[in-house]
Formats: sequence, structure tokens, C-alpha cells
Amino acid sequence: MTQFPPQVNPGGYQGGHMKPHRGVLILVFGILSFFICVLFGIASWVMGNSDLSEMDAGLMDPSGRGLTQAGKILGMVSCLLTVLGLVLGIVLFALGMIGVAAGAAGSGGP
Repeated sequence: MTQFPPQVNPGGYQGGHMKPHRGVLILVFGILSFFICVLFGIASWVMGNSDLSEMDAGLMDPSGRGLTQAGKILGMVSCLLTVLGLVLGIVLFALGMIGVAAGAAGSGGP
């Protein structure tokens, strides 16, 4: 009788008992957040956090860690740029209104 050693996949992933990773989906959402809508960035950030936590706990296939991290980072950058753009827009709008008010007060009227 011959006994065969158990086969181990690279990274220790044993198949059946782990959930498959969503790295590709998270990466696509991260990329779409720059071109379509920032909501994709929020989704990739939240999903990335969730999936990385599950990978660390051994509940999800860790082979998609790189894709998941890349998508999460893209989502974070997209959200940060959107917030900075909104803040800059508000500041410029406020400065413009101050300039209009100062110009109207300085002209003295007709």
C-alpha cells in the first residue's frame, strides 16, 4: 500500500473551505472611481478592507491580496482627490463671492 503526501497549493490555500477573493472586482471599482463616480471608490475601499480582514483571518483565498490592496488604494486616492476638489471649489467660490461683494461696495453704485 502506497501513501501519498497531501498536496499543498502555493500560499497554503487548500481550496474548498475558503471564500474566493474579489481582487479583480475591487481593482476594477478602484479604476472606475476615477472615471465614472466616486461611489465606486468608496465601494472598493470598504470591500478591500473587508476582504483583507478575511484574508488575514484565513477565511478568504489570499492569492488575490495584491489586487485587493491595489483596488483599495485606488479607491482611497479617488476619495481623497474628490474631497480635496470639493474643498478647493468651496474656497474658490467663497473667495469669488468676497471679491464680488468688495467690488460692489467699492464702486459706490451709479
